[in-house]
Amino acid sequence: MVRQGGKDIEEEPPATLEEIAHAIGACRRCPIGCNGTRAVPGEGPARTRLMIVGEQPGDKEEQAGRPFVGPAGRLLDAHLARAGLDRARLYLTNAVKHFKFVPRGKRRLHQSPTAGEIDICRWWLDSERRLLRPQVILALGASAGRAFLARTPAVGKERGAPMELADGTPLWLTVHPSYLLRLKDEARAREEERFQSDLRGLASSLG
Repeated sequence: MVRQGGKDIEEEPPATLEEIAHAIGACRRCPIGCNGTRAVPGEGPARTRLMIVGEQPGDKEEQAGRPFVGPAGRLLDAHLARAGLDRARLYLTNAVKHFKFVPRGKRRLHQSPTAGEIDICRWWLDSERRLLRPQVILALGASAGRAFLARTPAVGKERGAPMELADGTPLWLTVHPSYLLRLKDEARAREEERFQSDLRGLASSLG
């Protein structure tokens, strides 16, 4: 069900991941979808044990049309490998499918989506999840967590241990790797170890 013109309208859910990838490009349900950027679909196998969800595509991702290919994505790849998780076998996507930004000269600076924008885009994320049927979900950051919990979680307090969603799927919560990139020296080293610990715990749960 989607909201249009102040009314709830039933909409047939996409039957394949390819249909989702095509349809999000035409989605104009929230202001982010109307800002002229390219939608970025999820990426990964149609059958996966782990679904990883970030906040939204960034500048590099919007240009490439792929999730997690910028600096934060490269850092995530390194930590996944250290935890024994093969990105090629995982499905990576975002809670919001378009890049929200504010222009600063020739640069486009990331702007966090609102709770309402995350909630509107949840229909697409739920469609991906229904098709993938992942064994475990990892939410990177509070925005991604909200897309599953319908509330904005306190990442610092709720990270590092699974919480059960309504259908029984374990949801793990940790920080987004872009947060790590903003830290310096000892603070970054400390938080990267915490991030790695979260991923190791998740990897152990997969067996």
